[in-house]
Amino acid sequence: MSGDAFAGARRRDALAVFALALAARVAVVAWAAGRFPPTADGTYYQRIAERIAAGLGYTWLWPDGVVTYAAHYPVGYPGAVGALYALVGAHPAVAMLLNAALGALAALAVHRLAARAAPRSRAVPALSGALVAIHPGLVAYTPALMTEGVTGSLVACAAWASAWARDRRPALAPFAVIGLLVGAATLVRPQALVLAPAFAVLALSGPLPGGSPRALAPPDGAPLRARAARGAAPILLTLITALLVCAPWTARNCARMNQCALVSVNGGWNLLIGADPASTGAWAPIQVPEACREVFDEAGKDTCFGREARRFIAQHPGAWLGLVPRKLAATFDYCGAAGWYLHASNPAAFGEAHKVALGAVETVFERVVLLLALVWAARAAHTRAPDGRAAHTRAPDGRAPGPSLAPRALAVARLALLAVGVAAALHVHAWVGYVALLALASLQGRALLRAPVLAGAALAVLAATALTHAVFFGAGRYALVAFPLLSGLAGLAATRQSSDPPRAGAPSGAGGAVFAPPRGPRDERL
Repeated sequence: MSGDAFAGARRRDALAVFALALAARVAVVAWAAGRFPPTADGTYYQRIAERIAAGLGYTWLWPDGVVTYAAHYPVGYPGAVGALYALVGAHPAVAMLLNAALGALAALAVHRLAARAAPRSRAVPALSGALVAIHPGLVAYTPALMTEGVTGSLVACAAWASAWARDRRPALAPFAVIGLLVGAATLVRPQALVLAPAFAVLALSGPLPGGSPRALAPPDGAPLRARAARGAAPILLTLITALLVCAPWTARNCARMNQCALVSVNGGWNLLIGADPASTGAWAPIQVPEACREVFDEAGKDTCFGREARRFIAQHPGAWLGLVPRKLAATFDYCGAAGWYLHASNPAAFGEAHKVALGAVETVFERVVLLLALVWAARAAHTRAPDGRAAHTRAPDGRAPGPSLAPRALAVARLALLAVGVAAALHVHAWVGYVALLALASLQGRALLRAPVLAGAALAVLAATALTHAVFFGAGRYALVAFPLLSGLAGLAATRQSSDPPRAGAPSGAGGAVFAPPRGPRDERL
């Protein structure tokens, strides 16, 4: 197959993945639109979106008729839905279709990321994209007027922009695109902001488009300060752009909420829930501390809750740290968000048996994704040494090297982590498997930064999700944010890896852990 024909075939594959993802989600919306009204947090998002669409802004109407400015929930999702409601009418189906479109974009983004990771393969990108397109949890969660699926889609698109920026170094404009997408995700879910510098670093790492293994840097003779400044500029640009996206809303909070807040005023609430002495690690009704019972201002109450939570943590650090495994278990052991939402919305249309069945299918799917991701991490850690050099090298005279303690120790650690991860994936406590995946991938050392962006981004989102909910509290739906990229990473387990270092002129998508699918023409770039 010629190069043009191969590139055209891969573009058709990408469109097929997008069409599959969109068709699956639209079909679910067609079934759910008239059956499942907003519930749980979705009720609040719906009401806020309706008020925004009516020109009332992000305000709340209380039962006694009092209207106040609000910022408890992030504005990004109800703001986008409210804009659509103003155009076509305030029906939940409109929000569901927005979820469907963004979910399909996530599948497309993952396909394009996988295409860079396996530049001579059609099957690997198609598999990665298809895993996102048909993920039962992501698909069935489409009718939920909730933020997790939307955040996961925006984050996947930001990772795609990171790969695009890597291909176009030393241009700075692509880093602003990363910042715009991470900023949008931050307005939907504030903790996404930490991904701005992480994705910028991934874009700066890896081989240059021309095949050089060096990242963006001035000539070797340049002063150290100039080298550091040139490396820091894209990271700062990404972060500043993301903050500028949030800046108008931050200014509104400063003016209307009696307190400046980047996006929302619920961090204190969530920290207090996760620091409650009776906490199970999951969400629970908040126990209002005595010191906060006479504080009624929304932002002031959040500040008071946060202060009391930090006081408890300082006084009982062991008890708080002891909750971390429970929080991670609540987040990663069982998602079940789609079945929970549909059942809570309309038990008659989606009964307990349906919820259990969907949860079982989703759990099996996600455990397979975890197992495949562990396979990828184990093979990558085996192929690349922590310093980025091939794990298997020969002496100058061509003889095989003698035994070395460090490689043996790393091999033992790799096998132990793989065994723990696989055992956890087949057990009730899958959270141990996700932690093992992060540890296993870390054995690559600096080479992980030069790996395909899909891998680094998936691990960054997983680590950020785990750390966030280890601090606050856990819930299965929060793991959905990581599953678009994790599903794509699972597809990379189907690649063949080589221990040979990348050749000059090799496709840039093969940086880090080197992938060697069957011979074929080079990939196109999008």
